[in-house]
Amino acid sequence: MQVYRLPILSDNYVFLLHDRDRNLAAVVDPGLASPVLQQIQALGAKLTAILNTHHHHDHIGGNYELLQYFPQIKVYGGSEDRGRIPGQKIFLKDGDRITFGDRSATIFFVPGHTKAHIAYYFHPTKPSETGELFCGDTLFGGGCGRLFEGTPAQMLASLNKLQALPDCTRIWCAHEYTLKNLQFALTVDRDNLDLQHRCTEVKAVRSRNEPTIPSSIGLEKSTNPFLRCTNPSIQLATNTTDPVETLARLRGMKEMF
Repeated sequence: MQVYRLPILSDNYVFLLHDRDRNLAAVVDPGLASPVLQQIQALGAKLTAILNTHHHHDHIGGNYELLQYFPQIKVYGGSEDRGRIPGQKIFLKDGDRITFGDRSATIFFVPGHTKAHIAYYFHPTKPSETGELFCGDTLFGGGCGRLFEGTPAQMLASLNKLQALPDCTRIWCAHEYTLKNLQFALTVDRDNLDLQHRCTEVKAVRSRNEPTIPSSIGLEKSTNPFLRCTNPSIQLATNTTDPVETLARLRGMKEMF
């Protein structure tokens, strides 16, 4: 399965999955249809599925147009997003499994950013492969999503669920927020050498206008303060030892940063 990262709008990514053996494609969170159609045409592939993580317009804005070109495609989304995702036909719950080509994905219910948010984890099929996590706006490079509909407790549980995946798992998050997230992270975890090194690297990457996505679970566990809510340094910076309150205060501090 090849993953194509398609930049749209000011900082969004759409991800096109391509099964080269069967020449089939699926798309994750198509905020716009045109770059998806262009990539499909370049590949000569057939689009078979839309995988939506949540209902926000920058993730579902291209659904209807894609359905006009491919009316038989399956449109996936969370079961609690019923009525909010255009064309949704399949309503997924935590623990459900879907397939694309030769890859199988487990669905994670990860509320916090929205009440119905889900993520797709594609399992590796052989030792040389890594798992591929499409997590929408739940987990970002160096950060996490805003709490629009969910609670800090829900977001913490969701992040804990995702960080339990293997360290080598590639994280395909939907926004290029990494540099600013890491700059904030340094204000609450300034003695973290891994974080310092990552921030220096990301500055160089972004100076060349290159993407910082995908990240990995292992990298986020060592440098993302929202995955370190039990770490004494992070708790000292937020003046609480309660992990839920730590996340809540981190999120508030980030929004003021």
